Amino acid sequence: MNAAKREVREIIREEPIMRARILELLGSGPLTVPELAAAMDCPTHEVLFWVMGMRRYGRLHEVGGADGDGYFRYGAIEGAGS
Repeated sequence: MNAAKREVREIIREEPIMRARILELLGSGPLTVPELAAAMDCPTHEVLFWVMGMRRYGRLHEVGGADGDGYFRYGAIEGAGS
């Protein structure tokens, strides 16, 4: 994982590229942003941008309430495409 901080617009620009990876990981069930970040070996704050973009455009949804640490699990929406 690269610890260097990148510009926000560079992170957001990668969402279409990371979308497939995120959807693939969610294929086995809902995950939190930190769980996705660990599985992708990416910084949590970057994964948060990608997940929120995908949520905004109807590709992901929250599954249940927040866990004990306050994190929501996200699942892929069937038929939303990649």
